[in-house]
Amino acid sequence: MSTHAQLLKTPLFDEHVRLGAKMVPFGGWDMPVQYAGILDEYAQTRQQASLFDISHMGEFIIQGDLMKSGLDRIVTQRLSDLPVKSCRYGGMLNVDGGVIDDLIVFRLEQDKWFIVVNGATIDKDAQQFKNQLTQDAQFDDVTFHTAKLDLQGPLSREVLKQHVPGVENLAYYTFDFFNFLGENVLISRTGYTGELGYEVYCPWDRALEYWQILMQDERVEPAGLGARDVLRLEVGYGLYGHELNEDISALESGLNRFIDFDKDFIGKAALQGQQDAGVPRKLVGLVSRSRRSPRSEQQIYTEAGEVIGVVTSGSFSPHLERGIGVGLIDQRHAVQGQAVMFGTERSRAEAEISSKIFYKNGSLKS
Repeated sequence: MSTHAQLLKTPLFDEHVRLGAKMVPFGGWDMPVQYAGILDEYAQTRQQASLFDISHMGEFIIQGDLMKSGLDRIVTQRLSDLPVKSCRYGGMLNVDGGVIDDLIVFRLEQDKWFIVVNGATIDKDAQQFKNQLTQDAQFDDVTFHTAKLDLQGPLSREVLKQHVPGVENLAYYTFDFFNFLGENVLISRTGYTGELGYEVYCPWDRALEYWQILMQDERVEPAGLGARDVLRLEVGYGLYGHELNEDISALESGLNRFIDFDKDFIGKAALQGQQDAGVPRKLVGLVSRSRRSPRSEQQIYTEAGEVIGVVTSGSFSPHLERGIGVGLIDQRHAVQGQAVMFGTERSRAEAEISSKIFYKNGSLKS
């Protein structure tokens, strides 16, 4: 097990400690899991605005023609029609169709791309790009030059436009460069909470300045990974290492919408074979019949006691006031409304299969 001394630290580590955050290991990083408390931070994000330090994420810049560089073949999403200053979510697969990582690709210029990957997979992802890109591409890992602050919540636009006039004009999944504290900063209208929000990519060595100026607003409070996990789970967003990994195919993970089968990509043949044979497993939602929450790696059972799957994520849902979760189950049992059980051989609780989206009232598109 990693000690805190061995973990990577974001440029805001000392600030989190000063604010009294509880720090935990997460993907090789020392990260704040909560400040005032997960439920308080959840409510703050749903009702006003929260600021998250997400500087552990990886950032790469790739320069080169989409096809000649090999980039188009590495990712599942369609990029050929992606407008400059727009971004798109998708995946990077292994030859068996398993998910090496999920990522967002930003088109900075016609032949210049900014790619955001998960913090726990930076080295693995960088190696995959280096192995698969051609000599026509230039690859740069700018992770430790780039801090990332996520301002999320229904009041995030009102907060941010005071510092960055014009940011209110960004449409969902677009970005632009803005003068913010004298720097030309990339700001995207993206996020991981189901609420209106923005992601600010600022210089690593100036992250504290950006954090503090946003925190001066009385409508903003800090939030940690605990609240972020509940927020993302309620709106059905997958988490790498849970709903997504190399042993779960992109089709089983429910990434269908982010796969362009009209182009060539690594893992395509395996996914087509799975389509032809029938996708064996499916991610489904689980709603507990009580406040008891499913927990990752617990078994999922039929009422008769047959094991049909495994929980990938779970939490208490403040919105439903029940436990919720996501599980990977045998396709034959993936029927919404079906009664199931979750837990262990010794202790199980009742639930039913549901949609993976538990909260639909967010300000995301407002």
